[in-house]
Amino acid sequence: MRTICFLMVFCFMGLGYAQSAKARLEAQRKQLQQEIVQINGLIQQNKNTTSNALETVENLELKIERLDQLIRLTNRQVNTLNQQIQVNQRNIENLRSELSVLKADYAEMIVKSRKNTSQQNRLMFLLSSESFWQAVKRIRYMKQYAAYRQKQGIKIAEKTQTLQELNITLNQQKSTKESLLTENRLAQRQLESERSSQRELIRSLRSKSSRYASQIKKKQEQTARINKEIDRLIREAIAASNKKAGTTSAEFALTPEAKALSAGFSSNKGRLPWPVRKGVVIQKFGTQRHPVVRTTTIKSSGVTIATSPGAKVRSVFDGRVLNIVQFQGSNPIVLIQHGSYVTAYKNLATVEVQKGEKVLAKQNIGTVFTNSDTNRTTLQFSIFRTTTPQNPADWIYQMQ
Repeated sequence: MRTICFLMVFCFMGLGYAQSAKARLEAQRKQLQQEIVQINGLIQQNKNTTSNALETVENLELKIERLDQLIRLTNRQVNTLNQQIQVNQRNIENLRSELSVLKADYAEMIVKSRKNTSQQNRLMFLLSSESFWQAVKRIRYMKQYAAYRQKQGIKIAEKTQTLQELNITLNQQKSTKESLLTENRLAQRQLESERSSQRELIRSLRSKSSRYASQIKKKQEQTARINKEIDRLIREAIAASNKKAGTTSAEFALTPEAKALSAGFSSNKGRLPWPVRKGVVIQKFGTQRHPVVRTTTIKSSGVTIATSPGAKVRSVFDGRVLNIVQFQGSNPIVLIQHGSYVTAYKNLATVEVQKGEKVLAKQNIGTVFTNSDTNRTTLQFSIFRTTTPQNPADWIYQMQ
């Protein structure tokens, strides 16, 4: 009995953990599928425009990366299901064995009980007692035997139901596994097709690689100028806060309210909302090789998010508009201070807030700019701890 109970507890604990892991993997898989749909939209926008060939290759590189992640994630789901199926099969075999033993014991009890079912046999069993106390004990024994038989019958019914439920779960798991395997085969074929398309497009662009390298360098120089300006503005704000507080520090001099805001921002690391409702990261944080011109490196102090035309930009946390920046060659930039942290929202078409204004989490602060030449609607988003860039993927919920 102890072994049976242990197996049942172990089974349900394992099932709960497996269901939790399964739910996490499924959520990640759906997110990747949504991102692939959005990337397909970006590719479709550039499909018939030869001037956007570079962007098309970049989008293909992004799609290939997501497809590869999707395939590996689906493989993990299949492996998890295989483990669950094996556990359930073992539990079913154990339950069948235990059920067989219980039924055999129960059948033997029924046979013995029928031999002693007559009222005469029971009466003779009691009357043959050598003393009154022996008769009392024999009455107790008959009651206990009847109760035990009833208990065994209930146990058989419960185990039969558990066995049926496990069989249903097992069949569902096998069906899900087959569906995932079919989906993975389709994704694998799509991945090979996209890689082939990318290779052909890159071959056609090789003769223009020097021109593209020049374009990339120009963009990087412009990005460096913008980052330098943001750094200057943050340092000026730090100096102003210290002057007001009568202190000297390399960090913001914070009021009690601002300290609480800073602590709240920090404690929400990994759970902050996206700065747009719907989007996909097309350029990650840090230094990386360009996906097309492999000899060129890109340095990014944040992430670039592709979204839909006219998309609203929203603050990722409560804060105060530190500054609104716009200089030649740049679209408007909104800087929002959250205590010791500053978030930057670059490449806006319109701005709906003013300098010094308090904003709430998810409050709209403007719209994203759409480039008419490339048809791209992209937001450059950065997070700074004072003047030190942070990786937004570490802060924003489920950002790849």
